[in-house]
Amino acid sequence: MQPIDSVLAQPLVHGAGMLVLFVVIFLLARLAKYISAGYDVHHELVEQDNIAVAVSLAGYYLGVVIIFVGAYLGPSKGLLSDLVIVGGYTLLGVLLLNIARLINEHLLLPHFSVSKELLEDRNVGVGTILMASYLSAALVVAGAIHGQGGGLLTALVFYAVGQIALVVFTVIYDRTVPYSLHDELESGNIAAGIGFSGALIAIGLIVMNAVAGDFIGWVENGIDVAVQVSAIILYLIGVRLFFDKVMLPGAELNHEIARDRNIGAGVLEFAVSIGFSVILIMIV
Repeated sequence: MQPIDSVLAQPLVHGAGMLVLFVVIFLLARLAKYISAGYDVHHELVEQDNIAVAVSLAGYYLGVVIIFVGAYLGPSKGLLSDLVIVGGYTLLGVLLLNIARLINEHLLLPHFSVSKELLEDRNVGVGTILMASYLSAALVVAGAIHGQGGGLLTALVFYAVGQIALVVFTVIYDRTVPYSLHDELESGNIAAGIGFSGALIAIGLIVMNAVAGDFIGWVENGIDVAVQVSAIILYLIGVRLFFDKVMLPGAELNHEIARDRNIGAGVLEFAVSIGFSVILIMIV
């Protein structure tokens, strides 16, 4: 039998070790972002007071936290094994978050220069979408590495599925609303960016829920993910119509966002999209 002091000390040692691991990974993630950004992040934050860059970076850092938590949750295999497993998966997640930036620039927002919008125009709407895309990617990765039976390959595949879902939804969303999402974003419409960001995070939540369980097989899990992703895309379009007709009686959401650039309307669309996706997760 172990001494009582030893039994009590083990959780403290384990917790301290994981905390040190998180700090180290967080600093490495910061370094990776500063190196890969293509611009002087510190200069933009401190010298230029660039809110758009700060909002985007906040999503990146929160994404690192989400991935770390996803890797940490689950049965412990001992301090050394946990450090290796949690550290390895979180570092993989950091790499995938930085890849997500390239996806954002070339597939999610292909009709203008994301770097120009962030650095020259200081476009907070675009920064908000980048924040949401980081969070969505992190949720998917956290879900993929949380369940039992999966591994590196499943994490990569489900991450790719999540990114494809974001791109597909962006195309559908842009064709569904009576205004050009890209044009509104490029013109600095913060309301459009905030409203659309809620849908991106909602998709991340749904994909996370679909992949977070134990990995049974590619066919079984693949069908489950396909059904839930298809459902959430149609669901979010329906939620937007509901919001337009019920939540803002006497007003039109598209008018409030595209013409009036009503940030309050964008915030409400953001909240409703995420809220309804959480309800869908709970009841399905």
